[in-house]
Order: sequence, then structure tokens, then C-alpha cells
Amino acid sequence: MQTVLVTGGAGYIGSHTCHMLIENGYNVIVIDSLENGHREHLPEQVRFYKEDLNNFEKINTIFEGNEIDAVIHFAGYIEAGESMQDPIKFFQNNVSNSINLIKAMKNNNVRNIVFSSSAGVYGQPEEMPIKETAKKKPTNYYGLTKLMFEQILDSAKVYNMQSICLRYFNAAGAGYNIGEKHNPETHLIPLILQVATGERNNIKIFGTDYPTPDGTCIRDYIHVLDLAKAHIKALHLLDRNIKGKFNVGTGKGNSVKEIINICREVTQHTIPAEECPRREGDPPELVADSNKFKEFDWQPEHSIRDIIQSAWDWHSLQKQT
Repeated sequence: MQTVLVTGGAGYIGSHTCHMLIENGYNVIVIDSLENGHREHLPEQVRFYKEDLNNFEKINTIFEGNEIDAVIHFAGYIEAGESMQDPIKFFQNNVSNSINLIKAMKNNNVRNIVFSSSAGVYGQPEEMPIKETAKKKPTNYYGLTKLMFEQILDSAKVYNMQSICLRYFNAAGAGYNIGEKHNPETHLIPLILQVATGERNNIKIFGTDYPTPDGTCIRDYIHVLDLAKAHIKALHLLDRNIKGKFNVGTGKGNSVKEIINICREVTQHTIPAEECPRREGDPPELVADSNKFKEFDWQPEHSIRDIIQSAWDWHSLQKQT
């Protein structure tokens, strides 16, 4: 039975992945500072360490005290807008602290790592859907930190390490009684659903004059359970000495207005919308070409309606409790 260390395992995507790892027979160790994670979202079987990756000595001690076979690295700041206001915070956490993780892996002969990367490495792509070979021109420091750590992982082959970087698009939905719980919340689907639960008065649409069919931005939304499954598939590939960088998305985009309308249908709520000017740096369309990863027998199973229904079921339950 393999033992997998999951950094940031108490976060939204991390906690779903931990549950699925346990279901698939893995031993799971989690390191999470709980700055943005939630201990209660983790399975009971997980061995949990409340630590920050900036403390190399403690991280190295965790490696020394456990027989770790592979690492899944989620720990990192994710808000692109914030990265433009406080870039050093992002370089420290997403790059420098991640180097501590690599050093501890090197010290303890752990070779395999799956990295939670991002479509943010591409910036504003010239062609759609986006292939892994597209130019990497991040438009914010968040995307740049993800790209920098991908490059650091490339260099780690000198230490006989191998990695898979999963560049995913818009994770959404709920499973294992876990939903999106960011503070502050910035993701579109939970923001819309908060209108339906009465936590917000309306949803803001930033830009209605984009060169898209209805004038609003188009994004590729993937269910968090499909994403968790992708990380387990990546572990299997590393066991076969297959490494590389892969897009993880559905290949289908939905506009902001389409998402709002599906949320209205699912929630049976009017969900008032306020049209606002564009936000700087928002590309008109971001859709993944995930054919490279699909060659290894991975497929997203959930539709956009499945995503929104699962998220609404979770939000409704939170409101009741």
C-alpha cells in the first residue's frame, strides 16, 4: 500500500483528493497550515500535520518519520488578483516554500510528485482550445509562480525526481459533503449560489462586450471529483515512469450568462445580475484541450449541470445547518 503526502490537503481540491485516495487504498499524510484549509473536511484515516512549508526543518522531520512514496502538492495561494497587489507573498509561498518541499523530498529519496498547476501559466492564449504546447505568458504573478515551479520541477530530474504537472482550469462542484468555502469567495459558481441562499443581493457580470456569442467570458468548468480522479491517475502514470505536463478540463466552455441561467434553473431563484465594466486581464475565452491526458484513460464524467447541482446541494445544506 503506497503512502502519499498531500500538501494543502485540507483545501477544497486537496480534501476531495484525500477522500478519493483513501477510497483507492492509499495511506494519506497531510501537511496543511490551515490558513485556508479546513481540518474537518479530511477523512479520519489521514495522518495530519499542522505545519507551514516555510519551516524546512519540521517538513524534513515529517519526511524522516514516514515512509513516503509520492507527493501531491496543492499548497499555494490561488487568487490571481491578490497576486498583483502582493506579489512577494505569492513568490514566497508558491515558489520558495515549494523549494523546501523539493529539498525534503531529495533528502529522503522521494522521487515522485504531482503538482497542482494552473491554466494561468498560459495567460491570454492565441488559439482555442488551449494545448499544452501553447505559449506561456502569464498575465499575473499567480500564473508566473506556477510556471516557475513547473520549471523548478524540470530541473529536479538532476536529483532523479520525476513530476506530473496538472494544469487545470475552473474547478467547481461538491462531493464527500465538501464544497467551495473560500474567504473571501471569488469563484463564479459559489458567488451565484450565494445570491440564491440570500447571502448576496446580486451577482456582478464583469463585461458584456467580449467577442463571444453572448458578450460574456467563457470558461471551462471541471467537477472537483473529476479533478481528484486526475491526480490519482497521475500517481499511476508516475509509477510507470510517465511524466510531463497535462491540461485537465472538459474541452467545453460556458459563458458567465450561461452559468447564471443554469443556476437559476437548478435553484429556482431569480438571481438578479448587475452588469459591470470589464476587469483588467480577463481573457474572453479559456477552454482546455485535454486530449493528451485523455490518452491515458482519464475522462471527465460530470456535466456543467452536474457541477452546479452538486454545489447547490452543498450550499443548501450549509444554509440549513
